[in-house]
Amino acid sequence: MTADFHFHTDVLIIGGGPAGAWAALQAVKEGAKAALVDKGYCGTSGATAPSGTGVWYVKPTSDEQMTAMKSREELGGYLAERSWMKRVLDCTFEQVNELAHFGYPFPVDEKGISQRTTLQGPEYMRLMRRQLQKADVQILDHSPALELLADEHGVAGACGINNQTQETWRVEAAAVVIATGGCAFLSGALGTNVLTGDGYLLATEAGAALSGMEFSNAYSISPAFSPITKSAFYKWATFYYEDGTVIEGAGSHKGRSIIARTLMTQPVYARLDKADESIQKAMRLSQPNFFLSFDRLHINPFTQMFPITLRFEGTVRGTGGIHITDETCRTDIPGLYAAGDAATRELICGGFTGGGSHNAAWAISSGCWSGKAAAAFAVKQGKNAASRHAKGVSEASGITKSVASSDAADTKEMIASVQREVFPYDRNWFRSEVRLQDSLMKLNAVWDELKNGVYDKERNIVRSRELAAMTATARWMYTSALERKETRGMHRRDDFPFMDSKQHYRILSGGVQEVWARPLGTKSSDRVKGVI
Repeated sequence: MTADFHFHTDVLIIGGGPAGAWAALQAVKEGAKAALVDKGYCGTSGATAPSGTGVWYVKPTSDEQMTAMKSREELGGYLAERSWMKRVLDCTFEQVNELAHFGYPFPVDEKGISQRTTLQGPEYMRLMRRQLQKADVQILDHSPALELLADEHGVAGACGINNQTQETWRVEAAAVVIATGGCAFLSGALGTNVLTGDGYLLATEAGAALSGMEFSNAYSISPAFSPITKSAFYKWATFYYEDGTVIEGAGSHKGRSIIARTLMTQPVYARLDKADESIQKAMRLSQPNFFLSFDRLHINPFTQMFPITLRFEGTVRGTGGIHITDETCRTDIPGLYAAGDAATRELICGGFTGGGSHNAAWAISSGCWSGKAAAAFAVKQGKNAASRHAKGVSEASGITKSVASSDAADTKEMIASVQREVFPYDRNWFRSEVRLQDSLMKLNAVWDELKNGVYDKERNIVRSRELAAMTATARWMYTSALERKETRGMHRRDDFPFMDSKQHYRILSGGVQEVWARPLGTKSSDRVKGVI
C-alpha cells in the first residue's frame, strides 16, 4: 500500500527525547541528512520534557571521575564497565558545555560559577527542538513508527502513521537510530504515556537482541495523589504507618523493599522532615513541579504526613534495553543503532540506576555516538540506499497492524491484563520462579490472543501496537528474570536471595514468537567489542 507521505533521507531517528535530538544533531554535524519522527511533539513529550533532571556531569579530573564511577558500582551488582563510564563522563562534560553555547540558562552560584549538574526539562527540550530546526532536521510530530523497513542488507527506514491526521508515512533511510525510550506500561508516571516499549518491538522484529531485561522492575516513590516520581527527595523523608508510628528501616535508598512489603497490606505515609530550610529552598528551585500537587491540596510536605506509593517505571528507570555491540551503539543488525533508554544502560549502570543523572548522561552520549556512526554508515552507502525496495518487518511478530471487529479482545482489557502481571510488588519487585512462570503463562496467552487481532473502539492502530510492545516487553523481562537465578542490582529473587559470583555476566534476550534468554558470550556473535 502506498504511503500518504513518502521521502528519503540518510539517517532516520525514531524518538524525539534527548537521545534522539542529540543523535539527529550529530548526524547532521557529520554531513548527513536527518529526519526525526516522534510519537508525541518533539520537545514536550517523554520523561525528560516535563520535569527537572540531574546530569552525571563531572569535571574531567582523574580523582573526580574515579569517585563518580565508584559511586554506584555496588548498587549495580558490579556489572558496569569503567571504560564505558569514562567515555560517558567525557562526552557528557563536553556536550553539556555545548548546551551552554546553545544558550541553555544554567544557574550560577554566589561566586558566579555556572552550575551544570541539573537541567529543567521544559527549557532543555525546547532548546533542543530549536537546534534541530536550525540544523534543518525534518521533524514529523505525532508520528509513531509502526514497523522498520529492511532488506538483505539490513535496516532501511520505517513506516508509521500520523496520530492526528491518520495519514501514513514511509521514510527510507540508509541508517536508523531507535531512541524511543523505555517501557513504563502506562503506569501514569509523569511523561511516560508515550513510553510503551515500542523500540524494543521494532528492533526485535528486525532480528536484534535485548540485554539486561531482568533489570526492569524499577519502582519510584511518589505521592499517592501525584504522577511525579522524584525518589531522590525522599532521602530527607521519614516513613510512617497511618497512626504516625515510624516504619523502622524504611527509606528511599536501601529501605525501599520495606516500603513495598508494607504497602502490600496497609498505607504508607512520608514527611520530608529531615530537610532543613536551605534544603527546602533548594528543592523548590530544582524541582518546582514536585510541589504543584502539594500546593494545590494545601499540604506542606515538610511538616505534614502524606500518603505515598511506589509507582512502576519499568525500564524507564531500569537498565535493560536493546543490545549494542560496540562503542558506536550499533545493534547486530546492519544500519540499526540504539540510544538513550531504548538501549541497555548496563554498560555504565550495571543492574541499577535511578532517575536522571546516569540516564541523562547516557541519553546525551549514546545519542551523539549513534548519530555519528549512523551518519558514517549512511554516507558510505551513498545513492544505493534510495533504491533498495525494502519491506516492512512487523510480520515477524505475527501481530496485525489493523483493528479487528468488535467481537475480538478489547485493547483496554488486554492492557489491564498485562499490567496485572507487572505492577504488583509480589509479582515483580519480589520475584520467584513460581510467580514468574505463572505470569509468563498469562502473558503468553495474551500474546497468542493478540495474534488473532484486537478491537479498539477508537480504531487506534497505535494503541494496538503499544499493547503488543508492552506484552512482548513483559515476556522478555520475565524470561530474563528466570534465567538470572540470583539477586543482583534491582533484580530480586526470593528463592535466590544472594548474589552469585558465578553469574557475573549479562543476559541477552529476544525473539517475538518464541522468547529466549541466555548469558552474553555463550555464542561468539554475542560479544560486545571492547566490553567483555
